[in-house]
This record gives sequence, structure tokens and C-alpha cells, in this order.
Amino acid sequence: MKKVLILAYDFPPYVSVGALRPFSWYKYLHEFGVDPIIVTRQWDNKHESALDYIEAGLTNQTIIEKSENATVIRAPYFPSLSNRLMLKYGDKRFIGIRKIFTLLDEIRQFMFPVGPKSTIYKAGKEYLKKNKVDTILATGEPFVMHYYASLLSKEFNIPWIADYRDPWSQNKGRQKSIFRYTNPFFEKRVLKTVTAISTVSEFFQLQIAQLTRPQTPFHIVCNGYDPEVIDQVSGLPQASDKLRISFVGTVYQWHPWKIFLLVFSEWTKANPEHKVEIHLYGINNSNEIESYVLNDLPEIQKWVIIHPKIVNSALLPILSQSNVLLLFNYYSFMGTKIYDYLGLKRKILLCFENDPEAEYLKDNFYNVGVIKGYSQRIQAQLIEDTKGGIVVKDKQHLKVVFDSLWQEFCQSGHIACYSTGTEVYSRKIQAQKLAEILKAM
Repeated sequence: MKKVLILAYDFPPYVSVGALRPFSWYKYLHEFGVDPIIVTRQWDNKHESALDYIEAGLTNQTIIEKSENATVIRAPYFPSLSNRLMLKYGDKRFIGIRKIFTLLDEIRQFMFPVGPKSTIYKAGKEYLKKNKVDTILATGEPFVMHYYASLLSKEFNIPWIADYRDPWSQNKGRQKSIFRYTNPFFEKRVLKTVTAISTVSEFFQLQIAQLTRPQTPFHIVCNGYDPEVIDQVSGLPQASDKLRISFVGTVYQWHPWKIFLLVFSEWTKANPEHKVEIHLYGINNSNEIESYVLNDLPEIQKWVIIHPKIVNSALLPILSQSNVLLLFNYYSFMGTKIYDYLGLKRKILLCFENDPEAEYLKDNFYNVGVIKGYSQRIQAQLIEDTKGGIVVKDKQHLKVVFDSLWQEFCQSGHIACYSTGTEVYSRKIQAQKLAEILKAM
């Protein structure tokens, strides 16, 4: 059986979209002839908020967990000075000092294996001193995992794979500071030694390839949905007392959530007898949305319900009660949540394809560079191909869609979804793809 050492910063019990990808490898790679050894950090979800990302680990000793699926090595985590200041005094104090220390940490971690994340490198190195593996794989972000993999590859003469869930240098959000100079430099240097690169889409491949050697092999391993959890919830009924529209995950600056809520408010004013709820799960800007609804759209306050982050296995049974699943347009790339939506077989509402206000947000805040000639309607095409939902053109079309959904809900007590061909997006199938890549190296 082939052995692969996987450096994965995000990993359960930490609740994040990024943790789901390596967790699927933990669950399924062994079924396809690959023995994964996953090196991550210790996570303590004591805050149930963004502070968990910088909270200290459980112990100052490495924890090793073995199961029939895999070995998980949990390295200790010691917060940086910047993070300790934030944990002690909150995010309103010492802002300038914290930014300076964070900047220094971000740069020096790519020059030497130092800083709070370096315990993952050290734990991986200790394992390789006593054990042989066939391949090292680092999944990012944080992309310092790629740097650690390149170091371990050189030290132990083991080929390594760089796995990208998102772009590194090409992320526009990182191009507004000194990182627009440092990131391309470090990325090019790290990728000089890479054996192969895996990523979630051809679009990301085209971006990453601009910084690699021409002969570097690329492999597409999509994100997907957890088939075990989906099978468990597939028979659960939709809500029938109220029309429930749900959204999950990160809200980005280019997402037209204000437009969506404003149209919803106008529609409810015109139809006060209609019972429709908007549920938002694990969003990152709950305070901003709550404030907007309270101050600008108080009439829908009772219909907009915000829920904290919960693990995916617990979230999906709750989400299956939804009648409709809201998705904001990612244009050139898929994102992750679309796959869970497809697996649940609930009608997807994609907002928007051609709304002037949404286009303005995209022009000003979209954090991924556009490649000329590459499709800007990746999600829309998938929804159309699978018959998984409705591609909403603009806010005027959204009002029509609300009317149509409400009429169907009143007539049948649920919203039908007749999607097809979604099985290929099972994370188990994608893990099988990765296993074949690893065994062929």
C-alpha cells in the first residue's frame, strides 16, 4: 500500500470549508490502496468563532491518533505575539502593533521554518525520521504548508505534490499590500521542486501554471459532497410549514447579499401573508448583516435567521429541511458549497448572472483575476447541466422566482428538484482520483 504524508492545516474538529477536502482523504484514501498520514495542528473550538483559528492547542506535546482509515498527527500550536494580544485584549486594541508583527511572521515563515505554524513541519520531520512514505502532499491554504513540504521533500528525498484549494499569488485580496511582491517570489521558489500539482479546477490550473515550470504535471481533483452524510439525510423531508431558503458559509465582498435581502423585503411587503424564512448558517459577517436588517430592513427581521458554525455532518441534516438553497455567483470558479447543495438535491438559487449592481460589486471586490476567454459562468453551467436549480438573471427576475417558488410551495408543500448526474461529485470518487495519481507517481 502506498503511503502519503499530508500536511493539512485545516482539519476537523476545526469547522471550515478547507478542512473538508483533507478530511475526505482521511476517510476514503485507504479504500483505494493509499495509507494517509495527516499532519495538522491541534484545534480547540472553545470560542466557536474566528478566535478558534488563533487559540492555543490542547497540549504542548504532539498527539498521534491511529485508526483503520489513517494516522493523524496533531502538532501543538502556540499563538504568535500578535495573536496573543488579540486573544487577551480583543480586536480593537493594539491594531497597528498586531499588523506589524503579523507582517513579519508572514514573511519570515517562508525564509525559515519558524512561527506558530512551523510545529506542523517539525511533527512531519519527526515522523519521517522513523517512517518511510512514498509521497508528501501539502494542501493550502495556508500556503506555508507548501514550503514545509518542499523542505521535507529535499531533506528526505521524497517527491511532493502541491494541492491548491484556492489561488495563492493570484488572489486579488493579497495584491493590495507588500504581499503582492513577496507571494509570487515565494510561490515560484517553492514550486521549483514540486513533482506535480493538484487543484480543484482548470481555471486555477491556468493561473498557477503562470508561475511553474512548463513541464510540471497538473491534476484536477474537484471538491465534492460527503456521500455518507448525504445518504443519511437523503430521505429527510423538507420543511412544510414555511418556505425555507438557506445559505451556508462565507459571504464575500462581491456577494450581492444586500440586493437579495432588499428584493426579499420588497416582495414580502407586497405579499405580507406569505411565510418565507431566510436561514444563514456559519456566515462570517453576521454582525454586518444583522445591523443592515435591523436598521434598513426591520420589516424582515423576524424572517432572517442567523445560525452559528456547526460541523458539516451536523449541518447537512438541518440543511436538508430547506426547500431552496441560496448560492451567490463565483463566476470563474465553483467554490465548495455548490457540491453539498447538489448532493442534497434541493433546488439551488444562483444569484445573479447579469445584474448591474452585482456586476459593480464584482468589478470592485472580486478577488480572483479573470482569464480572458475563460468562462465566467462555471456554476451556472453546472446547474443547467445537472438541472439542479435556477440561474437568476437579476433582481427583477428574482421577484418572479419568488412568486414561482411560493406558488409551487402552496400547491405541493415542497419544492421539487429533479437534478441528475451529481454522483460524480462525491468526495469518495474524487479521493479515488487522487489515489490513482499517488499510486502512479
